[in-house]
Amino acid sequence: MSYRHPDPEQIRIENVLSALGSPVRLAVVRVLDAGGEHNCGSVLGILGVTSKSTMTHHWRVLRDSGVIWQQPSGRENLLRLRRADLDARYPGLLDAILTGALDDETAEADRERLRTGS
Repeated sequence: MSYRHPDPEQIRIENVLSALGSPVRLAVVRVLDAGGEHNCGSVLGILGVTSKSTMTHHWRVLRDSGVIWQQPSGRENLLRLRRADLDARYPGLLDAILTGALDDETAEADRERLRTGS
């Protein structure tokens, strides 16, 4: 099986933003941003997700938008962030999104600590 991936010049900002608008897909991108290739199963384990069918949808959205490469390797699929393509097409976008999401999580954790007094 082979997957279709958009060429770098076919990556559209609206598709990237839509793909990264999902907290699950954003979490996948964070995992992949650490570098290298990851098999789907390891990403599922890191995220604590058990529904493979739901993740199949998320892989497709990320792949079709040009955010990730997904390549078959034996009985598994390997995932890799298309960091170079995204940075070339939209410089600074991925860093801004990942930093902003991390800032949002930190702020939410701070609000929760204040609310609970811990």
